[in-house]
Parts: sequence; C-alpha cells; structure tokens
Amino acid sequence: MASSRGAEVLVASNRGPVSYEVREDGSLHARRGGGGLVSGLSAIGPETDAVWVCAALGDGDREAVRRAGGGLLPAEDSGGQRVRMLGIDPAVFADAYNGIANSVLWFVHHMLYQTPLEPLFDAEFRRQWESYRSYNRAFAEALAEEAGEGAAVLIQDYHLALAPRMLRQLRPDLRIGHFSHTPWAPPDYFRLLPDDIAAELLTGILGADRAAFLTHRWADAFTDCCHAVLGPGIPSGTRIGVHGLGADADFLRERAHRTDVSERMAVLREEIGEGRRTIVRVDRTELSKNIVRGLLAYRQLLTDHPEWRERVVHLAFAYPSRQDLAVYRDYTAEVQRVAQEINGEFGTPGWTPVVLHVKDDFARSLAAYRMADVALVNPIRDGMNLVAKEVPVVSDEGCALVLSREAGAYEELGDDAVVVNPYDIGGTARALHEALSLPVGERAERTKRLAAAATALPPARWFLDQLAALE
Repeated sequence: MASSRGAEVLVASNRGPVSYEVREDGSLHARRGGGGLVSGLSAIGPETDAVWVCAALGDGDREAVRRAGGGLLPAEDSGGQRVRMLGIDPAVFADAYNGIANSVLWFVHHMLYQTPLEPLFDAEFRRQWESYRSYNRAFAEALAEEAGEGAAVLIQDYHLALAPRMLRQLRPDLRIGHFSHTPWAPPDYFRLLPDDIAAELLTGILGADRAAFLTHRWADAFTDCCHAVLGPGIPSGTRIGVHGLGADADFLRERAHRTDVSERMAVLREEIGEGRRTIVRVDRTELSKNIVRGLLAYRQLLTDHPEWRERVVHLAFAYPSRQDLAVYRDYTAEVQRVAQEINGEFGTPGWTPVVLHVKDDFARSLAAYRMADVALVNPIRDGMNLVAKEVPVVSDEGCALVLSREAGAYEELGDDAVVVNPYDIGGTARALHEALSLPVGERAERTKRLAAAATALPPARWFLDQLAALE
C-alpha cells in the first residue's frame, strides 16, 4: 500500500501544523501553528521526505481537503511541510474527539471522574467507541498510503491509541512509535474502563515498536497497566521510552523581548501598581489545571498573612478551553466567580488582588513570565506542564516556582521548586508565602538551576531522539 511519494518520516496527530479559514471572497487563508512537533519536524531538514497526517478540525480545513481532492495540501501553507489532512465525517469526529478522547480518555488519565456519578459505560459510550475506532482507522490507512518502505512513523497521544496496531496490520514493514503527552493512569484507575476497552487501548499502543512517555512515572504506570490487564510481560516486544519535553529557550528568549511583549508589560505594570510583587499563573481552563484551588490558596494567603495585602497581585491568565463541553464552560465560570469574590473581599481603591485575563494573548503571557516573582503551577495531574519550564527561562529577575508534585515537570524540577499537594489549600498558601519570602540570591540561584533543567531536551532534540530510537 506504499505511496509512490514514499515518505521517509511521518507524524500523525489530531491537530496539524496548519489550519484554514474561508474568507468572504471564497479564498482560503492558511494559518501556521507552532509547538514542539512543528519545531521537531523542521529539525530533520528539507532533504528528508516527510509527511504530517492530521484531522480537518473546522469548515475551513474541510474545504481545503475538498479542494486538494483528499491529497497533500500545498507545502507553502505549512512552512514547507507536506500535510495530509483527513476530512473525517464531522459526526464521527465529534464522537471520537469529544465523546471518547476528551470526555473519557482524558478523564481517566487525569483521574478526574466524580465516581459516584460517572463514568457511565452504556450503549451510547459503545456507539461513540465505534467512531473512535473509525477515526483511528482513517489515520492508519492514510499513514499506510503515504509511507515509503520501512519508513518511521511517530503517532501522537491519546486521540490515536488504536492507530499503531491498525497500522502494523496494514504495513508490518514500518517502524512505528507512539508518544503519550498526558499522564498515564495507574491500574486501579485505568480499570474503571470496561475490560475489553482497556485491553484494546493497551494492545493498540503495543502495536508500536516503541511507546514513549514524558516521565518515568507515566511509563511505569503504562507498564503496570499492561501487566494488570493483559498479564505479565509485554508480549509484543514493544520497547518503552521516556523523553521529557523541554522548553525552547532560544525561541522563548527572543520572542519575549519583542516590542509587543514590552507593550504588554507596560499595561500589566499599570494594572498591578508600583512596587508590588507578582504571583503568575498561565493556563488553559482545563479541569486538570486546578485554577480554582490556586485562587482559594491565594485567598488563604491574604487571610493568614495580612502583611501581603496591597503588596502582591495574582496575575491569573485562564484561557478558555474546550468550551463546546458544558463541564468546561461551568469551570471557566467558576474561575471568574472566585476571582471576583476575592477582589470583592480584599480589594481596595488602589489595589486589585487578582488580575484575571481570559482572552488568549501569547505576548501578554510572555510579559507575565518576565515579571513573575512567583510562578504558580499546581495541576491536579499533568503530563508535563511546559509553563513550569518556560517561566524560569524567561523571567527577568528570577522567580520562585510553586509546583504540584502531580505535574510531570516535578520529576525534573522538584528539587528547586516549592512543592505542593495540589488538593491542599492551606499547604499551597504556605508555599506561596515561602516563595514570596525567598531571599533574592537564593531565588536567583534556584532560577538558574530550574532553567537549566527545563531546557535539557528542547523540542527539536526531543523529536530527533524519538526518531533515532526507532532505528
């Protein structure tokens, strides 16, 4: 089934490196994306024949697929990268993406269920699971068509857990890797899933030559699940790897000193007020990010340590995520409600305790990174959390990192962070006080060590290491 194009390297992910919108005159406008995968694929060089397979996510993407006849999109739209975008039926995509990937697999791996009421694995779940299979099969078939003999294929994340096995059946000659960007649930929680579904997910990933994770903790949890669900050993011979994705220091430092960032810093300084300290968080309003408890811990700080009133401001950037799901809309509303409550309780005419922004603005996020005295990263559970790595790299004066022990970044950064149990409001409040009280010299030394650890595996090397491991 190999295509005459015969790509040597292929990447598969739900979201690709380009998205499209249809303008009023009917023309298509392409917008390039960023991130570690884009940087990584660029690092292999133009002499390598590479293809990225992704899903069409909106009407503009689907129109681009239609105009391309289902084939490769124009390389100039995605910075020279060849892209095969899949026009999966919107109803199938919605079932697979929202119904299974984001409402089941995400919740399992982040251990987010309120188990007295959920999950419910009923007939509707089984119907959506068939869509998840179809979605994965579409990727496997496209990869099989585009790959040259013996090509390397890197399949990404929980959206595509079944694709490695499906692709192996179609193209046994390929070298296949799967990478999980989320945590992996321990066996007791993973086995909330129906037994056959749990086994299908594991054997799907075990169709790869190599299954890789962000930390040893998540890799060990996957192995434990295989033993618990499938029996001792990993009969497929799949190798397990760990690649702790780091921050892209060169890009971040250059981007953080552009004019638009300086302009955002001036606006934020005016909002904060002269001479005040800053506690910064930058997150999507994902349920796992624990924003509400972070706000409650800040309120506890102001209650327990009134000396910080009027002397510190919590810059909280909570950018809406997955607003097509009601539970996420409700969570975003709760974040806003708690922030307003704190401002109403403690605010004065000259001091707003919480400066909350909910509109995504990358330049403003970088401005906050540079201004941070304390970075608050307290997820309930997180595969890595790149914000924890990015802030120390960009911070102008050095910052203290308050870090959840449930973030993947804890494995690398824990020694130089102020570590918290993400559920403990009082403990997090005490950690914020400790972080604000660190002597300047110690804070600077910690920041240097944090930045060094955070940039040990930048995106390009992270990608190339995975590719080399498939040799």
